[in-house]
Amino acid sequence: MASEAPTLDRRGFLQASVAATVALMGMGCAVPGRPDPALLDFGTVPPTLHDGITLPPEYRAQVLYPWGTPTGIAGAMPAFAPDAGNSAADQAVQAGMHHDGMHFFPLGSDGARGLLVMNHEYTDERLLHTDGVERWTAEKMRKSLHAMGVSVIEIEYTADGWRQVLPSPFARRIHGATPMRIAGPAAGSPWLRTAADPTGTQVLGTFANCAMGVTPWGTYLTCEENFHGYFGGPADTAARMTPAQRRYGTVPGAQWVEYWRFDERFDLSKQPNEAHRFGWVVEIDPFDPGSTPVKRTALGRKRQESATCTLTKDGRVAVYMGDDAAFESIYKFVSREKVRPGQDAAARAANRTLLDDGTLHVARFDANGRGRWLELVHGRGGLDAARGFAGPDEVLLHARLAADVVGGTKMDRPEWIAVHPHTGEVYVTLTNNSQRGTTGKPAADAANPRGPNLFGGILRWHEDGGDAASIGFAWDHFVQAGDPALPGTGARYPQADDDAFGSPDGLHFDSSGLLWIQTDMSGQAIGTGAHAALGNNQLLCADPASGRIRRFLVGPNGCEITGCVVTPDRRTLFVNVQHPGERRDDGTGALNSAWPDGTLPASTRPRSATVVVQRRDGGIVGT
Repeated sequence: MASEAPTLDRRGFLQASVAATVALMGMGCAVPGRPDPALLDFGTVPPTLHDGITLPPEYRAQVLYPWGTPTGIAGAMPAFAPDAGNSAADQAVQAGMHHDGMHFFPLGSDGARGLLVMNHEYTDERLLHTDGVERWTAEKMRKSLHAMGVSVIEIEYTADGWRQVLPSPFARRIHGATPMRIAGPAAGSPWLRTAADPTGTQVLGTFANCAMGVTPWGTYLTCEENFHGYFGGPADTAARMTPAQRRYGTVPGAQWVEYWRFDERFDLSKQPNEAHRFGWVVEIDPFDPGSTPVKRTALGRKRQESATCTLTKDGRVAVYMGDDAAFESIYKFVSREKVRPGQDAAARAANRTLLDDGTLHVARFDANGRGRWLELVHGRGGLDAARGFAGPDEVLLHARLAADVVGGTKMDRPEWIAVHPHTGEVYVTLTNNSQRGTTGKPAADAANPRGPNLFGGILRWHEDGGDAASIGFAWDHFVQAGDPALPGTGARYPQADDDAFGSPDGLHFDSSGLLWIQTDMSGQAIGTGAHAALGNNQLLCADPASGRIRRFLVGPNGCEITGCVVTPDRRTLFVNVQHPGERRDDGTGALNSAWPDGTLPASTRPRSATVVVQRRDGGIVGT
């Protein structure tokens, strides 16, 4: 482990937490008391390589809305074909692949009905098509685009548990061919204009949808993360790509799928600007199935991960965002105007342009435990034509390059961000970075103290004065993940008996202040080497006040656990199981999971799905 520069010690950080809590008292916010002794007192869940859902004995799980399930659009509800025989048209009205970020929007005051809105991040083409990847066709490309994006489904609570409402007037699939609007300072930029859209204000689709956010006015924010893998072209044109294209990974020959052979907009040699129309935060009104999603360019373009909203002291909205790649940064947008209160249709209408005007910042983490938000504003801090930024649109389009110029800290894959509902502490997962400290790569630093960093960790900060609009903050490490029994891992947990984990990814605070941690160890690492004792990917529950962390759920083989959200009454937890069976046998290609429909040896295609978790006695989740 590399030596670590001095940081704000735990006592100092907690003193800052108390000060922030006192400030919140002045705002009329509830102040948490001592942790309820019943919290985290659920049964033991050991690490396991079991191909199923493992929970404490007093809990039960239910599978909901697996890939291919009808979304619930009246007159268009084709059943899932186990042989992957569904058409592209079918897939456009079915659950997409690889469920990720998710939120529950209540309908009514009793909590018995709601909208579950979730992302579908990417496709496994070998499972999506009957003949896998043997050949590419235009129809397979369309099906692939339809298998990503967002689902809006209606659910209700019955005597038999939560069930999907079919059909539902709210049901909607948003995917890679859905018409969308581009708004904000970069709308209309020459960099966004294409042959199909000379105005630079209209675009088809969203994909690579990973983490998410929810606005104070009740809309859903979906984040376009690894969009770069869908753009390609003839490999011999790669040498002509610009430094900005290389920084964002949009280089011919590096694509994951062959869209460019069937749709010119994905061919970087012919339509280089199309890729600039992805990598944004997209705002969706889940209550209006006829509304047009909007890409909010004021929030900056990157491999977008998380769009976590909170209010500043004066009533504006702050949006925290990560950029999920090695040596990329953490960002904050603060709106210029104040939020109009409410979450009804009138409030959503009143705030419809709020995310189009404000200031984007990048975080700098200093070695003394302090940090600063650096403005990404054209004409300031070297962001001018001399440094390659001719106007404000280019600062936002190339936010990564702008962050470099002003001195943003290069992090170990910053992903999900969560804000404590009582103290205002902000937590971010740094999933891992095997390149840290290797030849030619940045060395370990105070905020990223391990190189290579195989297991990731969770970092947190307090905005000065408890105000999300502040420029300065204090930070420390909440946890450095990994197996503490192995020498040299550098694993550090708040308490000696905390349950160990690796590669934290998703984060969610419930209304009580419990932090739900979701992990994403790679399929090839699970159960091997330094990861051997950690089992499959898991969901853990943490009490930040005490530092206690306990394993709550372990997922099936090969999966990532993600998208956790707890209902307002804290009696139901929804969580997504993404890409079960991702790891294949190197020799035979056999899948290592048949979840949720079959058993091993793999007897059916594994399917991503939502899992509904409740106490058997109907009590509070996390107790």
